[in-house]
Amino acid sequence: MQKNIIFEDEHLIVAYKPAGIATQTARIGQQDMVSELKNYLSRKPENKGKGTPYLGLVHRLDQPVAGILVFGKTKQAAASISRQITDGTFHKYYYAVIYGKPQKEKDRLTDYLYKDGRTNMSVIVQKDFQEAKKAILDYRLVKTLMVLEVLQEVSLMEIELVTGRHHQIRVQMANAGMPLLGDNKYGTETERQFSREIGCKNVALCAYKIKFRHPKTGNEISFERKPEEEIFLPFFTKGI
Repeated sequence: MQKNIIFEDEHLIVAYKPAGIATQTARIGQQDMVSELKNYLSRKPENKGKGTPYLGLVHRLDQPVAGILVFGKTKQAAASISRQITDGTFHKYYYAVIYGKPQKEKDRLTDYLYKDGRTNMSVIVQKDFQEAKKAILDYRLVKTLMVLEVLQEVSLMEIELVTGRHHQIRVQMANAGMPLLGDNKYGTETERQFSREIGCKNVALCAYKIKFRHPKTGNEISFERKPEEEIFLPFFTKGI
């Protein structure tokens, strides 16, 4: 776990969550970030004999999604970060690999989402639908590559969330004709088949950058880490 820690001070801890690991889970025996970080903190000399250390969970990433998470090490720090998330001053940036190439190189997507608790999926609905929540994201095309074995284009997109809704990026991008590779919930059958052919098992989505104000100093801080999952690597080298 220590290799995944990007930053730590007495107020917060910033860590990279690999794809496939839950942010937090109640399942016995299943690895999750909260448990791993609490174990790491409890082993520190200053915490020995003090019981389970406090770790404030303020935001999450879906289990098949990789990326940066920040946790509060005090209740005051966690509350400060939570307020920033609520008022929109906590900024999250993602990389996503989509099937094909977008029609527009950059755009803003605005939709209304409804979370179906029975299926744990979000669907796009009309504005006046009961319990609908407005969802906004901005995207831009970074690079398009050709998978030579099957002569199929795939594209790396940078996405900034303006709002934070359940499965927002996955459902909005799929609805706009840009399904994410490895997304069995929202992708098309063609995309799912292609993902199986190239061995993409997790959703090709990574929260690679966050920006917010330090809960103690008030200074703006940001943390960035390139995706480590194999599906992203060709975009950061010379080709696929």
